[in-house]
Amino acid sequence: MKKVEITTSISVYDSIEELPKDVLSLMQKAIEAKNKAYAPYSKFYVGCALILENGVIVTGNNQENAAYPSGMCAERVAVWNALSNYPNIKILKLAITASSSSQLLKEPVAPCGACRQTLSEYEIKQKSKVEVYFMGEEGKIIKTDSILDLLPIAFDKSFL
Repeated sequence: MKKVEITTSISVYDSIEELPKDVLSLMQKAIEAKNKAYAPYSKFYVGCALILENGVIVTGNNQENAAYPSGMCAERVAVWNALSNYPNIKILKLAITASSSSQLLKEPVAPCGACRQTLSEYEIKQKSKVEVYFMGEEGKIIKTDSILDLLPIAFDKSFL
């Protein structure tokens, strides 16, 4: 047996004001998208904005359904929207934010496992890293240099 250590490096911004201008603008689009989310059951609202290499910004938000498994996360809504309309254009950066009506979210809210898997597929497909920025309602923002930093041992088409 051989033990292998996997490490991930992140950057932490103390507040939204510390973000670079382009990322601040992207995060503001994610906040706007979050405010349009449809989450009548969980009262947990998520918005995502991504920028493509052609400069287009695409947003998504979570969409719930009374049949819970039929809902969809903001990150997957955004990435599928982007790649449906711009199939061969690379994603450069992704911004995610979340809020809840039951508590003030002061800690960064990372993408769920299903979103990490879906996003990693596109990063692998485009053969270039996607920066990911995520936050709660206020407070710190975490940045990763790659989606694969969030899912270091990813399942991909090479296994099929």
